[in-house]
Amino acid sequence: MAWSTSELARLAGTTVNTIRHYHRSGLLEEPDRRHNGYKQYGTADLVRLLRIRRLVELGVPLTRIKALTADGDGSPEALRQVDTEHAAAIERLAKAREDIAAILREKAPPDSPPGFESVAARLSEADRSIVHVYAQVYDEKALADLQRLLAEDHSAADDDFDSLPADADEATRQNLAEKFAPQIAKTLRDYPWMNNNPMGHVLEGKSVTRQTFDDAMRELHNEAQFDVLVRAKKLARELLSAQDE
Repeated sequence: MAWSTSELARLAGTTVNTIRHYHRSGLLEEPDRRHNGYKQYGTADLVRLLRIRRLVELGVPLTRIKALTADGDGSPEALRQVDTEHAAAIERLAKAREDIAAILREKAPPDSPPGFESVAARLSEADRSIVHVYAQVYDEKALADLQRLLAEDHSAADDDFDSLPADADEATRQNLAEKFAPQIAKTLRDYPWMNNNPMGHVLEGKSVTRQTFDDAMRELHNEAQFDVLVRAKKLARELLSAQDE
């Protein structure tokens, strides 16, 4: 029995383009041709194609199929490796579904930082961006503290800060810094690592410096906002020092 490429594709439940791709990949040998030049496939070709398709269904990458079928019985270790990769993929998908459910439940932006879905909707664009950076480099303890901090009530000073124009005058900047200072002082007292050792909570293997965070804060805020942050932190540390005396 001999079949054309399209007939073989129908029998195997695949497409002509897929068969051609298997030829180019070296997984399926080119068959003999009829006198008119058309390819002529036999039972051995069909069986080979069905075996390839079965391994594809199992999720074996095409680059591994040739080695798996070369000795006729395959390699258990190779299949175990594929199974391990499937398990990891399932875990990633399960986590993605959990995150999507949280985003939909909290009506949060689709690109909310992981774990911050409950607060992301009321964060400014700059704050969400900074949290994305933090989520990439900080350990679980630091991120848990940051989640609790952001879950606290949003103050009027926060709104004033978010709307602060880049050309805000000196008085406006100083006034806002003074409003922010007690809030920042409380944060530094409640979460002392943020003041004393922020780099101590960076994930192992992450090449990050304190300057990295300072640069991110500068680039994600306008000139006046960054100036207010610097002033407010200085005032907050002075408040803490005075309270400790």
